[in-house]
Amino acid sequence: MAFGDGPLIVQSDKTVLLEIDHPLAPIARAALAPFAELERAPEHVHTYRITPLALWNARAAGHDAEQVVDVLERFSRFPVPQALLIDVAETMGRYGRVRLHKHPAYGLILESSEPAILAELQHHKKIAPMFGAQVDPETIVVHPSERGRLKQELLKVGWPAEDLAGYVDGEAHPIALSTAEEQWALRDYQEMAAESFWEGGSGVVVLPCGAGKTMVGAAAMAKAQCTTLILVTNTVAGRQWRSELLRRTTLSEDEIGEYSGERKEIRPVTIATYQVVTRKTGGEYRALELFDSRDWGLIIYDEVHLLPAPVFRMTSDLQSRRRLGLTATLVREDGREGDVFSLIGPKRYDAPWKDLEQRGFIATAECIEVRSTMTEDERMLYATAERQDRYRVAACASAKLKVVDALLRRHAGQPTLVIGAYVDQLEEIGQRIGAPVIEGKTSNKKREELFEQFRNGELSVLVVSKVANFSIDLPEAAVAIQVSGTFGSRQEEAQRLGRLLRPKADGAEAHFCSLVSRDSLDAEYAAHRQRFLAEQGYAYRIIDAEDLDEQL
Repeated sequence: MAFGDGPLIVQSDKTVLLEIDHPLAPIARAALAPFAELERAPEHVHTYRITPLALWNARAAGHDAEQVVDVLERFSRFPVPQALLIDVAETMGRYGRVRLHKHPAYGLILESSEPAILAELQHHKKIAPMFGAQVDPETIVVHPSERGRLKQELLKVGWPAEDLAGYVDGEAHPIALSTAEEQWALRDYQEMAAESFWEGGSGVVVLPCGAGKTMVGAAAMAKAQCTTLILVTNTVAGRQWRSELLRRTTLSEDEIGEYSGERKEIRPVTIATYQVVTRKTGGEYRALELFDSRDWGLIIYDEVHLLPAPVFRMTSDLQSRRRLGLTATLVREDGREGDVFSLIGPKRYDAPWKDLEQRGFIATAECIEVRSTMTEDERMLYATAERQDRYRVAACASAKLKVVDALLRRHAGQPTLVIGAYVDQLEEIGQRIGAPVIEGKTSNKKREELFEQFRNGELSVLVVSKVANFSIDLPEAAVAIQVSGTFGSRQEEAQRLGRLLRPKADGAEAHFCSLVSRDSLDAEYAAHRQRFLAEQGYAYRIIDAEDLDEQL
């Protein structure tokens, strides 16, 4: 392919424009994904940015500068700026030029074959106190307790360390994958993900919701054969992990403990919620006892993109343990992707959503955005509201109720989730359509009952708040109607679509419908939320509410 034919325009400010309608766009997007982040995704031209963190993640995952340069030159419509190519090579070349090792005499050391780099770091105010004695021009002793914090600071100054200091084995505990109950086997990508993690020692596996992240966790546990601490988003998610581990491994009920607001069991495999781990009593984190209670050999962070900041601080003390992060998206709304990289580990495996869809491992999905108009009274209320209240006015506009009715008629009988952010809006919808509502105050027992009724077909429609965004296994869900979201959260959009991606028994397509009030912050935030899914290759079809019956 000669210059002038490609779908990319590569610019010297490290932005890359992708022409969506180009026949090679899907291939170029998949090739870009390992080292570039999507910033904007309007209809025809998507904007990516090449960031140092994305390049270092790519490097840690086994991609080199030559491959990145090849992608840019192969798909670019114009010659790629030479300065950018040099910068890509030099940025990727910074990864691993400082390395953490274990030394038989000195313990933890930082080494580099370039003494000038170590000299630079010794003159850095935040980094110097983490060092002990200098052994020689290429080696400095590091205080063992600073292993995590040092990696964080090294990343900030542009010298991401390769951590080769190894891991303690922890307390041994036999765990194997089991096929006793039913005939099943790890899918090839699950096996590759577990293998990539194990070879790297620690890091993050990125898989779409519904692609079996729990199975990757189970496979990692079978490789480690040791006590395991699993951190999850909520109690319902923890109980799903428990039931899946009982089905898929040789673990018995007595070997799996729940450490939550309701129970405080510490067993060889313990499942704890982020909420209970971050709870303070008298100014102290009570859950520090959980981390110290056993000689853990493996720590699994489910939905690592939601890891609360205090857990990062605790994690900095767990660097000698193998750590596996599982997520559908590395996007963090708080911008702490660098902490995930430093403290959990780099991305070890990433399976593109569309690849798994084409192979039938996750359901195909149609994404539509239905745009409606606020009433005159709502428009006036919106216009005169404080900025922090405007989104709520637009997100809860009354026109959306008729759209919900129309979509439920269209998908009558199909398992449907109506998802939103505002409880009063959800309760109004629940009353209107005669469906139960699950929100933050709904007890775990009630949640589990309603989810089970939905799974077995007793309920065809559930109205859910953001408590259902994360780690809820609802394989039957075929339609999601999103009436409001958490402002412009990309990770939330990914999670909500993910609720639908388990393959359907009849091979049917899933439908993700996002309801948006035009000419408002609701529309702005919707465009931002959709960015992540556009990166995965999903296109939104935009329909006017008035044309709904004709176009669906």
